[in-house]
Amino acid sequence: MASASERYGPKDAADQNFDYMFKLLIIGNSSVGKTSFLFRYADESFTSAFVSTVGIDFKVKTVYRNEKRIKLQIWDTAGQERYRTITTAYYRGAMGFILMYDITNEDSFNAVSDWSTQIKTYSWDNAQVVLVGNKCDMEDDRMVPTEQGRQLAEQLGFEFFETSAKDNINVKQTFERLVDVICEKMSESLDGDGAAAGAGAAGSKQGTRLTDSLPQSSQACGC
Repeated sequence: MASASERYGPKDAADQNFDYMFKLLIIGNSSVGKTSFLFRYADESFTSAFVSTVGIDFKVKTVYRNEKRIKLQIWDTAGQERYRTITTAYYRGAMGFILMYDITNEDSFNAVSDWSTQIKTYSWDNAQVVLVGNKCDMEDDRMVPTEQGRQLAEQLGFEFFETSAKDNINVKQTFERLVDVICEKMSESLDGDGAAAGAGAAGSKQGTRLTDSLPQSSQACGC
């Protein structure tokens, strides 16, 4: 059983540039917009040209949350079935998941439960998940009502956002919420692990909470 400090990636003694490192995965069916979502967040860019992800790719972004510098290692996974064995190998050690569907594609929404099962099967028991209904800029083509997405998120115990990588709606907010929830759970684990966790928590004081207040979890598209 890994300790809290191992699960949540304490700062490497040789690297003083961050307090914690979180491994995050973006998963979901092919063509739901995972790569565009990652590029919008990490590079603040968007392209309408679709190129299917082959296997898995990742980007690194450093953020500041609650006076902590956190390095995010964000993995963009392929949604096709033939890559499933490759991508599930990366689930282990991930602290957070963005499980994405396309609001204009009912099949991608129906697949959410299967993706959720994979998370439970291959990841840590305490991995945090945000369910994301992407492409909310395409309201005229909507096939999945916002309330239906929110109800499924509540049923699965996930956070929920509707987003648009194209129009940059709720992209940053989704990642910030996921990081905040991970920080909250990490604080709870460190509190429970006692002195051993305090020694490995990148020099932070034992029992220090990284999150004092959290934003609203469910955010619909603002477009």
